[in-house]
Amino acid sequence: MIFIDVRDRRPIYEQLVERFSDLMIRDVLKTDSPMPSVRTLAAELSITPNTVQRAYAELERQGYIYSIKGKGSFVADTKPLLKKSRSRIMSELSELSGRAYRSGISEEEFVNAAGSCYRAHTAAEGGTRND
Repeated sequence: MIFIDVRDRRPIYEQLVERFSDLMIRDVLKTDSPMPSVRTLAAELSITPNTVQRAYAELERQGYIYSIKGKGSFVADTKPLLKKSRSRIMSELSELSGRAYRSGISEEEFVNAAGSCYRAHTAAEGGTRND
């Protein structure tokens, strides 16, 4: 479920944050489901518990998880985060399309390139998304 890319230049905790947040946004990890314990995940990934703890702290700061003292960490409701993420992406797309227009890229060329990029990502993840 979670893997670490040793060739990635980013710190391991950032990779963990990205992997877990992606699983939560895609609803693979369901709201209120327990996160793996820090020690268990550290042992599975052969990393230090401090690294996992740092990733969990960042996930909690961003609103992806919440902690209950003595019980562990749990997946938070990610619907508000998904809405915010989609809004940010649409804003970035609007900005990018304006830059493309000002650079002389035709609408057809822009749409074809965007579609090609989107299809490449869906193929890399093994499916399509229409929701």
